[in-house]
Amino acid sequence: MAEVMNLTKEDLERMKSVDIKTVDKDTLVDINSVKIDESLPREERVRDYIRQIGNPYCYLDHGVTVKISFSGKGSFEDTLMKYLSIGKMWIIYGISER
Repeated sequence: MAEVMNLTKEDLERMKSVDIKTVDKDTLVDINSVKIDESLPREERVRDYIRQIGNPYCYLDHGVTVKISFSGKGSFEDTLMKYLSIGKMWIIYGISER
């Protein structure tokens, strides 16, 4: 999947290694500005998500810096899709409302 998105393993490692304590918040994207087009095929949704968010490991959520990691119990793509699905459920049920 990384090759499809023109990301190398080195790119993903660089994104993953961002230090949440020293990252410039101005370089991060707020996840609330990301729009998921559910009409796209799965691979395209992942590609579009990464295009919008920039760094899927470190981003903002309502101005708060968030860093996530994946346990390796599934592919990056599968884990990301599960994450996006859960996030959508939170929005549907109003859990993400602050």
